[in-house]
Amino acid sequence: METYVMETFIKAFILTSFVGFILSLLIPKKNETIVSMVSYCTIGLQLIGTIFFVGYWIYQGHPEINVKEFSIFKADDYDFYIDLFFDEITATYLIIGVLLTFLITVYSRYYLHREPGYKRFFSILLFFYLGYNIIIFSGNLETLFIGWEILGISSFLLIAFYRDRYLPVKNAVKVFSIYRIGDVGLILAMWLSHHLWHENISFHQLETVAFVNEHLANHSLMGILISLLIYMSAAAKSAQLPFSSWLPRAMEGPTPSSAIFYGSLSIHIGAFIMLRTFHFWENQTSFRIFIIIVGLATSIMATLTARVQSSVKSQVAYSSIAQIGLIFIEISLGFESLALVHIAGNAFLRMYQLLVSPSVVSYKIREQFYNFTPRIKTIEDSFPKKIEYTLYILSLKEWNLDSFMYRILWNPLKKIGSKLNFLSFKNVYFFFILIFAIGIVFIYFRESIPIEILQYLPTSFALIGLLAIIKGFTERNSVRLSWSLILINHFSTVLAISFNEHFDSTHIWWYISGVVIAGLIGFACIQRLRYLESWISLDKFYGHSYEHPKIAFLFLLACLGMSGFPITPTFIGEDLIFSHIHEDQFFLAFFIALSFVLNGLTVIRIYARIFLGPNLKKFQGKTQRTS
Repeated sequence: METYVMETFIKAFILTSFVGFILSLLIPKKNETIVSMVSYCTIGLQLIGTIFFVGYWIYQGHPEINVKEFSIFKADDYDFYIDLFFDEITATYLIIGVLLTFLITVYSRYYLHREPGYKRFFSILLFFYLGYNIIIFSGNLETLFIGWEILGISSFLLIAFYRDRYLPVKNAVKVFSIYRIGDVGLILAMWLSHHLWHENISFHQLETVAFVNEHLANHSLMGILISLLIYMSAAAKSAQLPFSSWLPRAMEGPTPSSAIFYGSLSIHIGAFIMLRTFHFWENQTSFRIFIIIVGLATSIMATLTARVQSSVKSQVAYSSIAQIGLIFIEISLGFESLALVHIAGNAFLRMYQLLVSPSVVSYKIREQFYNFTPRIKTIEDSFPKKIEYTLYILSLKEWNLDSFMYRILWNPLKKIGSKLNFLSFKNVYFFFILIFAIGIVFIYFRESIPIEILQYLPTSFALIGLLAIIKGFTERNSVRLSWSLILINHFSTVLAISFNEHFDSTHIWWYISGVVIAGLIGFACIQRLRYLESWISLDKFYGHSYEHPKIAFLFLLACLGMSGFPITPTFIGEDLIFSHIHEDQFFLAFFIALSFVLNGLTVIRIYARIFLGPNLKKFQGKTQRTS
């Protein structure tokens, strides 16, 4: 009976968040009181429920609760099921999350009064809180990935909250690109885990040491690779090296969203993943040493950078990065309780600092004029001058992490895209229809093709799809061409996987159905906008959401469908696709995973360029490249 009550409470937490979000979408935006009251009541109800539930849970001896809710899709040894899990880690994150979100909701009711995006802010806040709840209650990687995707898109929308400005929109796209890198780590980790366990494993099963060691005994290399991929996802989400530069850029949103997202909750999700998977990699000594080294390097780099920042928000951001680096070290050393206390303390402190940041400037000006104090000597003054100046310049440049990411990732993609300029909207379909026809012929006569050739065909067609999406990502003129290349990439992925044996056509329809519907809706929106406006392209931000908000919202839904967001069967289809990739087909998995990353970036880039940024007509036909 006690277990049933607690399981019901766990489901109610997620259901309440979802209902609150849906209600917030239905309320007229002009009624600020009702808009804020829905958020206030939703989070307030969650807060009351958390107090009673956690108290009752402790009274019952704080047992671990694992709830396998239902299977979305099941076939052979594959089972995509929703699994919920509650223990000390979830309890800590639940208390922190609901309390801080409630405080932010109360604060924002007055802080954002008469802001044009008042309703939009509270809807996104509830959307974020829904994703946060799904993550902390998740009992397996598949359930966690649903909340992970919700967190990513809500981050993008909140950073770009001031959507009539250039810099917030640009930084929102930049942050989303880092999040997508984290996505590829999680996708590949799920793929390798499926081959390691031959089932969709739950976090509760990972706590059985004998079970984990039995599977890792003969697959130690695969275990290290899965751990590194999980760390890559955690590092991207928590702004650890080499992804640290995105966090200060995320502060372009309103102060309340900066406090709740990047000061307290979202920034600690990476630590949550590491805590959840600790029993998987706790016996991998080399990996634990790696985390300690990178965590220490991140803390040192972030501390030095924070000391030279001229912006209060940037200083708080880098200070938070430094503390999370230490939290990663604590997790690696096995100090779980200490890490949870550290997470709670850092979350509350950073939220407070960011909420008072608008007042800090006036305090500093008053102190400068009336309470002047000479500069206090620091530890850097004891260094040789060359070292001191070198550290100072590197810290000012934020250790060139932005340019590093551009050099190793984005610039090579742009060079490849520039080599594909022969593709135009007129010839792209003819070119790829010819390739698909050849691929279908190969599939039909698969039995007659020599095995030496057949084994390279899946990777070859996945590479063709990857090249298509690279061109779509770097396209700067035709919106229709970029959108078409996204569709071509999806169909190329299906073609590549079809060569693997035992591939069920039902899985293809799961994957492609959402893509086709979203693709047609997107095309309809683009054609409608082309009819209403004289010209649209991808060479700059047009800000058409100012004049066409309904088309912008419909196109955003189409973008989410095209990128495999958890509102279409494509989300399940992506996981099904990876379940058919063999463990020795690493390049095939890598090409498809990279395609998914660029796919999401391309659709968000199209949406941002067309509908966000300064509106040409509103700003007299001139877009300003400043904040």
